[in-house]
Amino acid sequence: MSRSEVAIRPLGDRALLVELGPGEVLDVGRSVLDLFHALDSAALSGVEDLVPAVTSLMVIFDPLRLEPEALERSIADALAAAPSPSSEPSTILSIPVVYGGRHGPDLGSVADLHGLSEAEVVRLHAQKEYRVVMVGFMPGFPYLAGLPPELETPRRGTPRAQVPRGSVAIAGRQTGIYPAPSPGGWQLLGWTPLSLFDACRSPPALLAAGDTVRFLPVTEPEALSWRS
Repeated sequence: MSRSEVAIRPLGDRALLVELGPGEVLDVGRSVLDLFHALDSAALSGVEDLVPAVTSLMVIFDPLRLEPEALERSIADALAAAPSPSSEPSTILSIPVVYGGRHGPDLGSVADLHGLSEAEVVRLHAQKEYRVVMVGFMPGFPYLAGLPPELETPRRGTPRAQVPRGSVAIAGRQTGIYPAPSPGGWQLLGWTPLSLFDACRSPPALLAAGDTVRFLPVTEPEALSWRS
């Protein structure tokens, strides 16, 4: 990625935001992860945390130990040395999903919106591989890029007060999984029994940025036999 496609700007006096792009979200996301891994491996003195997002990386540092100008130079060096984004996923995980019914109350309306049958929506959603471009909103919530354009769907006009744990949902060009009960406005297509976040597990989040996910349509009895 050329230096002209990167913007580095301060976030207060303790962080820099590295914005990468423009470009296709999967390619930019890989560049973000390449930069994340390069800076993580460099273990720069004074850098306290690295927070990757869909198209940017926040670098949190101690200004008493590291001047922002020096950090910016290190970031520029890492960008210049970074290889072309790799298409190889770090992890591929199959997620069992019970689509429709009480677990996917928006499946019918999504099908109607696009002039598809519910079975066609399930087929389109499950035939793709998705890339985790970031984890956020709540601990363990994966933002998954790669939704087929035929299923691009706006959020619900009125968010639900509570979305059940394990709900598999879509919004815009992304899909995601709710790791815990939460308010939410995404369209619910189904449910998975897998635990997306467990504070007693190491690592606590089932998915990390850079992982690849496939959804596997199953019946409810089959889903209950799966364990994360």
